[in-house]
Amino acid sequence: MKKLFMMMMAGLLITACASKPQAQDSNEPAKKVLVLYFSVTNTTKQLAEYIQQKTGADIEAIQTTVAYPTDYQELLKRWGADRDNNVLPELKPLAHNVADYDVIFLGYPLWGGTYAQPVKTLIASGVLNGKNVVPFCTSGSSGVKQSVDDLLKAVPGIKISECVGVRSSLMNKMPAAVDRVLISLGLIEGQNEVLADYSAQQAPTAEETAIFDAAISTYDMMKGTKAVSVGSRKTSKGTDYKFVGEANGGKMDIYVTKENGNEAPYFTAVDR
Repeated sequence: MKKLFMMMMAGLLITACASKPQAQDSNEPAKKVLVLYFSVTNTTKQLAEYIQQKTGADIEAIQTTVAYPTDYQELLKRWGADRDNNVLPELKPLAHNVADYDVIFLGYPLWGGTYAQPVKTLIASGVLNGKNVVPFCTSGSSGVKQSVDDLLKAVPGIKISECVGVRSSLMNKMPAAVDRVLISLGLIEGQNEVLADYSAQQAPTAEETAIFDAAISTYDMMKGTKAVSVGSRKTSKGTDYKFVGEANGGKMDIYVTKENGNEAPYFTAVDR
């Protein structure tokens, strides 16, 4: 349980959703945007505040009536009890009326691979039903995909065209990751690089295996993981890799980036 919680507590780099939104037409009225987020360690809060600063959106924290402790052991205990007993923590009333907004940026840490328990309470209230939601999340390693899949299943009529996740150890790369999503949504000006699809999976070369091993070497949870196959794509900044890794008989997709220059390769997300 402690290992699982370590995965959820830290922070991803960008993992975009599959569908591509259309940029906002210049003749359309400006979309009304709300940044709504839950944060315990302030990592998700940093993303929320960056989005608000870039877009001028309204912003509000999701707060529980009984605050989650910031002490690691106590937070672990509280989260575990809520999860095991399927407790939906009580929330303080929101100051903003979610129904008034065209786009909701929904931020949360990944707990056990999906959105934190207080977001489940928000979902149960029905305020996200039918809304255009852009999830953004933080985690030690897990990708955003599972939480997006869970939102699509749990929220009637929800529309998700983009999403973003940032690992806490890669917060210095967060602005570029978030900007890409904001540009895609037409909320800020700019032009994104068109990224190619990954090449077909094949056995990794010795060089690719070395890149994989270097990328995961600083993360204890990935120790013992072996690269089984890999696809890649070139970008203006370097090379992105999609590895299939294997550990303890289980396989996972592990995304790694090697930028041009001398910077060490780093992994951006893991999807199990």
